[in-house]
Amino acid sequence: MSQQDVLARLSAVIESRKPAAGGNPDTSYVARLLHKGPDAFLKKIGEEATEVVMAAKDAEHGGAPEKIVAEMADLWFHGMVALAHFGLSSADVVAELARREGLSGIEEKALRKVREREQSESTHGGPHA
Repeated sequence: MSQQDVLARLSAVIESRKPAAGGNPDTSYVARLLHKGPDAFLKKIGEEATEVVMAAKDAEHGGAPEKIVAEMADLWFHGMVALAHFGLSSADVVAELARREGLSGIEEKALRKVREREQSESTHGGPHA
């Protein structure tokens, strides 16, 4: 079983918890987050990101490195809830990582800026609009 299979199955479960799919906020944590809207899951993403940072800082000073994994799993999970809300999935993130594979970080950032500029120009009528 590949790691992508795990992400795909988790994405499918999250999709099934969406209000439009009949997710019940009384019985499902994911359905409750999605029912409450972006503020609920975005707050959780912020909290979990902070917990990842704290776990990493703790590990730097003798704490259990496994705690980083546990907190990162929470962060990824809540990120997947956000992706689902916006009609995206872990497959979209994996595809983006694959696209970036082999590019240096500097090259990737430069290419992203060019694409963003082109997109802005096309939606705002060109560079002099």
